[in-house]
Amino acid sequence: MQIRVDNLKKCFGSVEALKGLSFTIKEGTITALLGPNGAGKTTTINILTGLLKADDGDIFYGNLKFNYNNKDIKKLLGVVPQQNNIDRDLTVYENLLVHSILFGLKKFERDKKINEILEFTGLFNQKNKKAGKLSGGMKRRLVIGRALLHNPKILFLDEPTVGLDPATRRHIWDFVKNINKTMGCTVVLTTHYIEEAELLSDYVYFIDKGKIIKQGEPENLKNQLGKYVLEIFKDGKTVEEYFDTKSKAIEKLKFMEAISSAKIREVNLEDVYLKLTGKRIEV
Repeated sequence: MQIRVDNLKKCFGSVEALKGLSFTIKEGTITALLGPNGAGKTTTINILTGLLKADDGDIFYGNLKFNYNNKDIKKLLGVVPQQNNIDRDLTVYENLLVHSILFGLKKFERDKKINEILEFTGLFNQKNKKAGKLSGGMKRRLVIGRALLHNPKILFLDEPTVGLDPATRRHIWDFVKNINKTMGCTVVLTTHYIEEAELLSDYVYFIDKGKIIKQGEPENLKNQLGKYVLEIFKDGKTVEEYFDTKSKAIEKLKFMEAISSAKIREVNLEDVYLKLTGKRIEV
């Protein structure tokens, strides 16, 4: 199911959180909303899932117009918030049981579906453990698995790996890819991690100060700058130059003088953001 957003606006007092966002998310893709904290990513997700009411703008799921209390469309959505809002005193199984009841699963369906989710998330052997005693990565998998109990068509992930160590983060990335490929679930994620957006997403929207400032497929966005970047630290600041080949970057470096340090690396999405805004993505 495709999502279309037209001219979405939201203010909190005198602060314009969203300044007329318009974008489309294609069915079956993983789409990233990439930007620094405070850019408007979570506000966007909250409006798209009905947790917050927009001041202006329209949202369409397929051909259906959405509003914040539309229960029929909400049944198609799975939502994973930034925080692991599990019940720490309940077991893994009990957490899933409570939410299967809230999702309206029939009694005869619950046990089968919960066991499917436990297997899929790799938590089956942990099902009788108190959720509060799980590792950070396991808690995250439980929260994501919980959102999948009712077979959503679209899964929203708000900063899915924030606070996790690099190894655990990569496990979650594989898990998200698996959800998209094996379950055919459209995934929309917010992140400020460059590597996360590059490795997971089919399409990226850069959001800054409540506006979309750039969009496209990650490789295409990077290729617009070049393949390689030469980072030069000179006179107390870092300057970047972009090249189509590494040999051209090396050749340029040979003729530069009074350099404190230099590095040649592949272009990434942060370079795209830096070129657009003149600053790096700050968490």
